[in-house]
Amino acid sequence: MTISNKIASGVLAVAFAATATGCHIYKKFDMPDDTALTREYVEAKAAEVDSTSLGSLPWQQVFTDPALQDLINQALENNTDLKNAKLNIDVAHANMLGARLSYLPSVALAPQGANAATSLPGGDWSNKNWTYSIPLSVSWEIDVFGKILNSKRSAEAAYQMSKDYEQAVRSQIIGGVANCYYAVSTLTEQLNLQRATAESWAESVETMKAVKEAGNTTEAAVVQSTAQYYSILASIRDLETSLEEANTTLSLLIGTMPQSWSIKPGQSLELPADFNAGVPMVALANRPDVRAQERQLAIAYYTTNSARAAFYPSLSITANGGFTNSLGNMIFNPGKWFVNLAGQLTAPLFARGQNIARLKATKAQQEQTMNTFEYTIMKASGEVSNALTAYSNVTAKEALLRKQVDCMTQAVEITQTLFINSATNYNTTYLEVLTAQQNLLGVQMGFINCGLARSQAVINLYQSLGGGAN
Repeated sequence: MTISNKIASGVLAVAFAATATGCHIYKKFDMPDDTALTREYVEAKAAEVDSTSLGSLPWQQVFTDPALQDLINQALENNTDLKNAKLNIDVAHANMLGARLSYLPSVALAPQGANAATSLPGGDWSNKNWTYSIPLSVSWEIDVFGKILNSKRSAEAAYQMSKDYEQAVRSQIIGGVANCYYAVSTLTEQLNLQRATAESWAESVETMKAVKEAGNTTEAAVVQSTAQYYSILASIRDLETSLEEANTTLSLLIGTMPQSWSIKPGQSLELPADFNAGVPMVALANRPDVRAQERQLAIAYYTTNSARAAFYPSLSITANGGFTNSLGNMIFNPGKWFVNLAGQLTAPLFARGQNIARLKATKAQQEQTMNTFEYTIMKASGEVSNALTAYSNVTAKEALLRKQVDCMTQAVEITQTLFINSATNYNTTYLEVLTAQQNLLGVQMGFINCGLARSQAVINLYQSLGGGAN
């Protein structure tokens, strides 16, 4: 029997054993559907994604403010984290190509040369014989039992996971820029309101002093109004600090040195008119972090398959050929061609214990990955629920605060009128006027904050539903 026939016979025998006990090592990863959650996820992935759902809308259709769009485009161009995420894709792509090339034989060329001489009496050298060899070695591991196959599939899953991670980073950057944009706008509006109130309150303090000199109020009222004025000045400092921090965060997201950004005050974000939250699980399946965790589960599956494949032999074919003038002890000039062909079947006879331990470890890690995947689904569902609730409640709260602002504005006007007429009709003090103004300021600040909370709720809802397909 020739070498090739022996190799073929051995391969067939071992392949039969592998088919009987471990044929699943060749199977591609499929999401398990043995639990209610994973079964729902599999069904959701098979369903057609609604292109009009919020999570599938391109970010340009959600964030329509031209100034905000310009900042987002700058961030997508310059952000360091996104650049690194894209480089991670390049790394994973290179690893995937390397895994695919493992199917090809390895080739090595190692030219050699030597000279041998014998010393004769008188110091002469003779029998100078130059020998040379120009060998070409080819080694090829035949992937009979899926070792290279599972490695290749794992590398492909890692490549896809890096693309999902890049999409997740991209979504976070878009949301981060939008959050900072509306935060700067809100803080600017609050700062303008506080500064205007401080100027008005400074005049009120002087008025209070004049009223006190006229004997119509007490020193305690003057001191109290002055203290409130200082409180407003202190809050301005806090707002200036928060505004600077928001500007710095926005600068870092955009990838520039810290600077102040000119953003109009009072900007807010509304949901698209044709807003559709979509089927929850279908929306969750579109999230890049969920997809990335599914890829991680596939990698764990292929790692387990690789551990199973380690129980089976490795088949390698080696071929050597080339040109040489040294064959055994004989030297020929000119040289001659030579060719050698060999096959090797290596079975892990004394590593079974290690292979069993490794297989147990990979199975446990695969179960951990499945647990993490299911938790990721549940966490994503919770984020969607929280975002929907937050948007609904903050919208209702904003409507109530708008009415409260109207009421408090009327209260200030009425109190001022009563104070003007207090000498003849009412006994209203100027301190009551200041108290009404102070209450109005608090309600106005809360109303402005509510606008920011509504914008943030829209951003969080958009991200929790997938953050856009583009």
